Amino acid sequence: MATHPAILGRFFEDYAVGDVYQHPLGRTLSEADNTWVTLLSMNTNQNHFNVHLAQQNPITSGQVIVNSGLTVAVVLGISVLDMSQNAISNLAFTDIKMRHPVYVGDTIYAESICTGLRRSESRPYAGIVSMITRGLNQDGDEVISWKRSVMVATRESGIGQNYFPAAKSGPLELPGTAPAGATNGASA
Repeated sequence: MATHPAILGRFFEDYAVGDVYQHPLGRTLSEADNTWVTLLSMNTNQNHFNVHLAQQNPITSGQVIVNSGLTVAVVLGISVLDMSQNAISNLAFTDIKMRHPVYVGDTIYAESICTGLRRSESRPYAGIVSMITRGLNQDGDEVISWKRSVMVATRESGIGQNYFPAAKSGPLELPGTAPAGATNGASA
């Protein structure tokens, strides 16, 4: 039996230029998601929350359109597990392009390609990972894309590792496999 430590994502050494990461999670956007993010972020464009007004929008065929800030946040979040779970810092977002409208009920997926790698000159425990990320809807339409660079910890740094607490009651074991002489707390 083995214990698999609590480690998520990749470290700097795990990336290769040209590798594509199809991120495993998709996310269906609800009306509540769109309304909450729009109003919490103080976005007053009624095309995001007023059905009556949105019916006049020829670009969206009269539909309420999902707030692009929500689209960015969801695609970024979907990409974290593969591209920046062990990031120390975001360094740059550039060339954000909204390529297709996103509507309530759309399911968003994301994939990224590693476009560059280099060791940090000022921080020996990290490297710079550059990528292009794009979001796709359920029909395969590219809805958004951007270029991004993040500083990612190296495996040897220990950052993002060995944080799981040791249980005061000892390691988790299969029932009935307690060491000789140990009791399970029950009395005869």
